[in-house]
Amino acid sequence: MKLLVCISKTPDTTAKIAFNGDNTKLETAGITFIMNPYDEWYALVKALEIQEKWGGTVSILHVGPAENDSIIRKALAIGATDAFRIDTEAVTADQVAFQLATFIQQHGFDIIFTGKETIDYNGAEVGGRLAAQLNLPFISFASHLEMASDNVAIIKRDMDGGTETIQVNTPFVVSAAKGMAEQRIPNMKGIMTAKSKPLNVVTPQAYSPKISIVSHELPPAKKAVQYIDPENMAELARLLREEAKVI
Repeated sequence: MKLLVCISKTPDTTAKIAFNGDNTKLETAGITFIMNPYDEWYALVKALEIQEKWGGTVSILHVGPAENDSIIRKALAIGATDAFRIDTEAVTADQVAFQLATFIQQHGFDIIFTGKETIDYNGAEVGGRLAAQLNLPFISFASHLEMASDNVAIIKRDMDGGTETIQVNTPFVVSAAKGMAEQRIPNMKGIMTAKSKPLNVVTPQAYSPKISIVSHELPPAKKAVQYIDPENMAELARLLREEAKVI
């Protein structure tokens, strides 16, 4: 089977977020970037589990500049076969989906994995946009996937009030949520072999922007913690009712 995992770069969860002068871009100075956890922990590991049972290859696809190669190499260290980096900055979900789709149309894969969302923008857009551009079935927020045969998958996905079970033929696009797989840590052998695995740089395709970022805005600062004397329960009740708006 030919399996593809689309990975993205996100700020570490402990990073302090700030924007540039006109609030149109993230200020990257001093920020540590990581592979998006939903891509790494669930999408990539599930693809590797399928490869181990059914054979084939697991390829990595990423949109970004050369400075992101270390993140791609981590995916190779975890076990991916090879990697492709489309050499352009990721700007919007539509632009990323377009670049991914153009590459996939030229190569063809049985299953295309994404994480359910990135932990920076939490838009959950790329998977759906990608599937639409490829005209393929899209199963979102998948928490379980098993192959019934080499071209039929049984997928459970989260929905309001429960789960939904879907049977789908390959090829398809799936976004992986918590529960899809267990996180794997690269071992020393994987780290060493990752250095010799192919990381191919791909020329981006011409893209006409449909979306532009006007500005970013930080949420209001949290109020300081307010301590209440344990003997003054009436004041606690008043604060909960009037300020915390607890009914």
